[in-house]
Amino acid sequence: MSDDGGWLNRYINSLPERGWFQFLSKYVVVPYWVWRDPKPKLPGGPRPSSQPSDNVQRMMNLLMPLKDTSPIGRAKAVMALAQNVDEIFSGLDNVGTVHSARFLLVEDYVCMISVYDGDFSNYIRDFIATIGSVFDDLMHLVEGGEALYPCEDHVEEFIDWVKAHDLFQAPDYAINLFHVQDAQADRPADAPPHELMSLPRELILQLHSNRNISLGGGYRGYPGFSAAQVRDKLGVGW
Repeated sequence: MSDDGGWLNRYINSLPERGWFQFLSKYVVVPYWVWRDPKPKLPGGPRPSSQPSDNVQRMMNLLMPLKDTSPIGRAKAVMALAQNVDEIFSGLDNVGTVHSARFLLVEDYVCMISVYDGDFSNYIRDFIATIGSVFDDLMHLVEGGEALYPCEDHVEEFIDWVKAHDLFQAPDYAINLFHVQDAQADRPADAPPHELMSLPRELILQLHSNRNISLGGGYRGYPGFSAAQVRDKLGVGW
C-alpha cells in the first residue's frame, strides 16, 4: 500500500476542490495577499537575451482595446484593416524580418499576432515606416490612440504604447517567474531564496496584475532560422 501522507495530507490536498475554501480564497485570502504583497505589472514582449537563437522568431501579441465595443465599432475596426490588406502585406514584406502576422478581433480588442526577428523597438519602427498609415486609421478607433496620431510623428511614444499593450510572455518554465519578478522589482535574483511551495501564490498574484498573458514564448518549428534565411532557401527573395 502506497504512503500518501495520511488523512491530513489527503484533506489538505482536497481543499482546493471544496466550495467553502474556494469562496474564502477568492474573497478573503487573495485580496489580502494582493494588499500585502502586490506584484508589479510585468512588461509585454520577449525579454532580452544574449543567445542569438533567442533573437529570431520572437512573438508579439498586441491587444488594442477598442473605444466603441458595439457591433458598429467592431465593424469599423474590421473595415480599417480590410481596406488596407494589400498595403499591410507589401509593408510587412518590406520590413524583411517578419515570419508571420495576422490580425484578430477578439471581444473588445483588435489584436495583431506576429513572429519577427531582432530587437522589439526596431521591429516597431520598421513596421511604422512601412504600414504606419494603416495604424493611423486604427488609432482613431482604439483607447488612447488619439495621442499617437499620426504614428510616424510619434514613433517613440508608439513603441512605448505597443509594449504596454503587448502581452507579458510568461517564462516557459514556471519557476523562472521568480527571476522575472525580481528583475522587474529591481531586486537581486533569488535573494533571499524563494520557496518553491510559494510558486502557485506568486502566479495567482501576478495574474492579478497581468490579467492577460502569453503562456510561454511559443513553439518554434525551425529554431534559430531568421526570416531572411527561410526566404533565401525558398527562393522567394524580398
